[in-house]
Amino acid sequence: MFDLDKWSEIWATVKKHKLRTLLTCFGVFWGIFMLVVMLGASRGFENGVKSTLDIAANSVFFWSNKTSEPYKGLKPGRFIRFVNEDVDALRNEIPELGTIAPRNILEGSFSVTRKNKNASFEVFGDYPDWYKVKPMTILEGRFINDKDLNERRKVVVIGEQVQKELFAKGESPIGKYISIRGIYFQVVGTFRTKGRGEDIMQDAKTIYMPHKTMQTCFNQGNRIYWFAFLPKPGIASSVVEQRVKEVMAQRHFVAPNDLKAFGSANVEEQFNKIQGLFDGIAGFSWVVSIGTILSGIIGVSNIMLIVVKERTKEIGVRKALGATPMSIISLIIQESIVITAAAGYIGLLLGVGLVEGINQLLKAFNAEGEFFANPEVNLNVAITSLVMLVVVGALAGLIPATKAAGVNPVVALKDE
Repeated sequence: MFDLDKWSEIWATVKKHKLRTLLTCFGVFWGIFMLVVMLGASRGFENGVKSTLDIAANSVFFWSNKTSEPYKGLKPGRFIRFVNEDVDALRNEIPELGTIAPRNILEGSFSVTRKNKNASFEVFGDYPDWYKVKPMTILEGRFINDKDLNERRKVVVIGEQVQKELFAKGESPIGKYISIRGIYFQVVGTFRTKGRGEDIMQDAKTIYMPHKTMQTCFNQGNRIYWFAFLPKPGIASSVVEQRVKEVMAQRHFVAPNDLKAFGSANVEEQFNKIQGLFDGIAGFSWVVSIGTILSGIIGVSNIMLIVVKERTKEIGVRKALGATPMSIISLIIQESIVITAAAGYIGLLLGVGLVEGINQLLKAFNAEGEFFANPEVNLNVAITSLVMLVVVGALAGLIPATKAAGVNPVVALKDE
C-alpha cells in the first residue's frame, strides 16, 4: 500500500544530505554502469569475431593423406582416393550424419573467359548441400540444385567479383555463358558469402559448378577430393568426425591405428574454444562489476547506520507511540532500496545509452571490424541488473534496519 508519509520522509532525508547521498550512490551507480558497458563491449567483441565466421559452426572437413601403417598386405605410403561410392556408403552407415558435401577443385593454371574479357578464378565442384555448410546470399538467380548434379548440367554460380570482371556494369549474367578451359557454362546465379576481410574477398572470386559436372568435363573420373559434413540436430560434430574415419578406414583398407591416413578439421571444437573465451570475458565483467557493487552496498549500509544513529530519538518516539519493529525495519529498508535503485537505474540507463551510441556511430561510419561489431546489451542482463538493484538495496538496509528495530524507546528518548 502506498504510504505518502514514508515517501515524504525518505525525500526529506535525501534532500537534507544531498552530497552524502550522492557520494553514497556513486558506488552502486558505477558498478551497474561498468557492468553494462563491459558486457556490451564483450558482446561487441564476440559479434565482431563471429561475423568473420563464414562456415557453419558445427561443420567438419575431411580429407585423405598417405597411409603410415601396413594393413592387410598393403604397404604404407599409399595415398587414399575418395570416390563417388563413398557418398552413399557414408549416408547408409552413419545415421548421425545430416549433411554431406563432397568437393572438388579445378587444378592447374587457367583463365575464365567471356567475349574479350578473361581473368583467373577458383572453380569448385560442389553438391547443392554446400549451401548449408557455407551460408551465402543469392543475389540473383539460384544455387546449384539436384537436377544440375544428377544430369551433369553445364551451369555455374559466380561470385560478385567474377560478375564485375567478366560482365558490363549493370548487365545481368543470368543465362549468359562463360568459358572455362574451352568449355562453355551457363550462369544460373550470383552470390555473396557472409564474413569479413580477406575471406569474403576471396569468395567473391569463386565459381561453383555441379560436382559431377566437374568430374565429367575435366576428366576427374569418380574421384572426390575432400568432404564437408554437418551432423543432425542434437549430435556433436565429434561423433560424426569419428564415425566417418571408421567407415572410411574400413572401406579403403586403412589400419584402425593409422592416425595419418586421414585429416580432419572440426569447426565446432574451435568455435567452442572461442565461445569459452567470450564466456570468460563476460564472467570477468560480472566479477569486477559485482565487486564494485558490493563496495557500494557497504557504503550504503554504513550511511544508513549513520542515518539510524541520527534518527535515534525519532525512532524512540515512534516506538513509544506504538510503531512495530517491522514498520521501523520497512522504513529503513525502503529508504535504502530507493537510494540504490535510483543510483543503479541511472547507471543502467547511461550504460545502455553509451553502448547504443557507440553502436550507432560504428554503423554510421561503417567502422565495424573483424574484432568489434554491433555492441549490444542483452535484455536478460538489463532485467538481472534491475533485480540486483532491489536485492542490493534490501541487503544494504538490512543491518541498519535491524539495529533501528532494536532501539530501546526509553534510551532513545534520552539520546542527545
